[in-house]
Amino acid sequence: MRTRSILVAVCVAAAACSKAEKPEPASTAPSPLVVSAAMSLRQVMVDVGKAYERGGGGGRVAFNFGGSNTLARQIVEGAPVDVFVSADEAQMRLAEQAGAIVPDSRVDLLSNQLVVIVPADRQRRLASVNELTDPAFARIAIGDPDAVPVGVYAKRYLQWAGLWDRLGPRIVPVVNVRAAVGAVENGGADAAFVYRTDARLSSHVAVAFEVPIDKGPVIEYPAALVSASKEPAEARRFLAYLQGPEARRLFEAQGFVVRGAGGPPS
Repeated sequence: MRTRSILVAVCVAAAACSKAEKPEPASTAPSPLVVSAAMSLRQVMVDVGKAYERGGGGGRVAFNFGGSNTLARQIVEGAPVDVFVSADEAQMRLAEQAGAIVPDSRVDLLSNQLVVIVPADRQRRLASVNELTDPAFARIAIGDPDAVPVGVYAKRYLQWAGLWDRLGPRIVPVVNVRAAVGAVENGGADAAFVYRTDARLSSHVAVAFEVPIDKGPVIEYPAALVSASKEPAEARRFLAYLQGPEARRLFEAQGFVVRGAGGPPS
């Protein structure tokens, strides 16, 4: 009887170990939708993504934020992205010409406005952009004027105003619009060209000058489906959501101009 009891105990223990060592089944949760979006959209797109997951009936959304030039290059090189939202036409066109964008899926989503910011503790209003020639503005941060949309827009405006060559030695190129804001916040620059929406996000900077809409470059945020998307139906659904009333409310609340809602013409 003692031997039989031992055998039973051994069998029970073996069964328990076998059960414990059984591998867990692989997760069946769907992969999130991947959206590459311009850095200037970071805050609002996070809010839009949460609204989409919560009330839009959609699945999970993961964001990849960066300079539009960097994002476009990643997409052309085959990065696993479903939707691309650029801060300018040129970077979207680059991706389109490489065959990385679904034909006829592009929509002109948003617009914005250029402003000049200064440190909040040294607030100053400029009556004209020509006042940037004042020696007090020894360092002026802008996105890389040869690649980053906000810098491209700023260079175009300064060329129109006849100031680009005069201010050239003072220009401090940075990797994206948030870095331009940061340069003013931390004392690395005396002023910066940024989007109006980014200026609103910092309490450490103040708007010194607003580039008039009718004199500044037309700022475009096109959005489109990526050809390599592994979730094309969900991507199309999210792109439609970006054009819907809930997303529009969130965009407008953060200062963006929604195309087709009384904003600048396409």
